[in-house]
Amino acid sequence: MSEHTIDQPADVDPDVAGFNTLSDDECRQRLTTCLAVTRWVEQVAAGRPYADWAALKGAAERAADTLEPDEVDSALAGHPRIGEKATDAKHDAELSEREQAGVDASDATVVDALAAGNAAYEQRFDRVFLIRAAGRSSTEILAELQRRLDNDDEAERAETVIQLREIALLRLKEKL
Repeated sequence: MSEHTIDQPADVDPDVAGFNTLSDDECRQRLTTCLAVTRWVEQVAAGRPYADWAALKGAAERAADTLEPDEVDSALAGHPRIGEKATDAKHDAELSEREQAGVDASDATVVDALAAGNAAYEQRFDRVFLIRAAGRSSTEILAELQRRLDNDDEAERAETVIQLREIALLRLKEKL
């Protein structure tokens, strides 16, 4: 299983103090765009005020590490298939497009391989394939998709949780 760490670049200072002063509604709204799981949103919001990015990131990671199957399903509803444009109202089209910028939609071979891989994954696991696409090329995404098709259900669920956590942390950092 590949696990990537999401660290804050030295030149970017997230506005944690501003996050701490958001109204409860605004805080929950921003958190929901990061990970549409009510328990996660409430847990991270309830931890305010955070001393710094490390404290906020740690709380968000811990809350995401314990996603239950129904929470995974809820979170996945907010993500389009990899390689496809967001078309559902539940999808954040702007975020998805930016996160999937490394997918070469003009390459018919890539588009066809992703479509076939998505179909095989959905048939195998009965859910959409999810990967933190930001910073990954089409080749890397396709390789991960093929590798993960060999996972058993438990291993794949664990990888999906890791990917949801990584996406949530990237989005949270961006929202700050």
